[in-house]
Amino acid sequence: MILKKIIFFLVFFCFVFTSKSQLITNYTVADGLITDFIECIDIDINNNVWIGTSQGIQKFDGVNWLNYNTSNISQILSDNIKDIYCASNGDIWVGTDFGVNRYDGINWYSYTTTNSDLISNQIKSIDEDLTSGLIWFGTNLGASSFDMSSWTSYSNNDLHWSGVSSVSFDNQGGIWFGHLYGGLTYYDGINFNKIDTSNGLLSQNVTDLRIDNLGNKWVGTGGGISILDNQNLISQNYTRMYILPPPDTLNPVVEIDIGSNGNVWVAIYVGYLAEGGVAYFDGVDWQDFDISDGLIGPNIRGIAIDIYNNAWVATSTGISKISLPISSTNNLFINPFAIFPNPSTGEYFFSSSVEISDISLYNSFGMKILTLNPNASKINLKKFSPGIYYVLFRNEEKLIEKNN
Repeated sequence: MILKKIIFFLVFFCFVFTSKSQLITNYTVADGLITDFIECIDIDINNNVWIGTSQGIQKFDGVNWLNYNTSNISQILSDNIKDIYCASNGDIWVGTDFGVNRYDGINWYSYTTTNSDLISNQIKSIDEDLTSGLIWFGTNLGASSFDMSSWTSYSNNDLHWSGVSSVSFDNQGGIWFGHLYGGLTYYDGINFNKIDTSNGLLSQNVTDLRIDNLGNKWVGTGGGISILDNQNLISQNYTRMYILPPPDTLNPVVEIDIGSNGNVWVAIYVGYLAEGGVAYFDGVDWQDFDISDGLIGPNIRGIAIDIYNNAWVATSTGISKISLPISSTNNLFINPFAIFPNPSTGEYFFSSSVEISDISLYNSFGMKILTLNPNASKINLKKFSPGIYYVLFRNEEKLIEKNN
């Protein structure tokens, strides 16, 4: 008896505009944005992009744009969105100067100092403790956490500064609070510990904080990035991730995000120069991007990394999506397949050492866009938009079972 074992092989590759190694795709009002002035951005568990603007909220699934604002959702507290956070359970949290909104995919809810124990309506940041499930809100008066039934708040009676710009969580159960003018507060469960410039921090002005899988704390400040190790000691300072025109060197950090591949992305903007860009650290070097590389504008407002490690950059003139090549090599070899050249300007060749029964092409949002002849050895993507694409090879391996 002959049986068939179906084997799937998924290979991804990059189709770019030019010979440069990264692809930058820009989005403006002409593409569906309700305004080009973007305040904040995040990615949900389904890889949808959520955008906070001065005219409300948008959701982008790669094709369609959905708008949410006070004109069509009465529960939304304000159209001027200050922060947006996509929780691990799928909820969307929206911060404004008038309180917090939550969207569960069906209904909208509002939380303010009037109907809850939120410490202040002026929301500066929204973060999640993935271990406990608590949602944390940084405000001008301190921080509040919410477990969907009760609130806990910390003010300057506990913290070393009242204004909280970010909250993050280490693998020891510690809670880290960033302050716009007061450095850091580290809560170890018993004591509130102060860390600031006297400990080697680059600046008292902490704008964001992220903790990587190794427990390193990446602290974004008005003077660059300080890294604290597992002992909570400053191990490295970076003041020049993005190269500015001389003589300016300091990189004020707007926001930090870390991709699943470990790359640390930083949004940078120097207000007095009206210059900005983004940079990422791959564990060895910093690489930067600005308008000379195709970024939509210099006024960087935020950054978020999607499940494919694309960087979505919010600016005052639209959104840029930065896609990096999967490999720095020219050809992509994944046994038993080879795809070359990679990246390419549109035409690819592939070969296989096994018999192929089906070939399908998907875009970066997981949508099937093309089915190819299984005997094909070439694909031309020039009719599609530049970006990262995935090709699925299916092999039906024949197994012979002999019955005596």
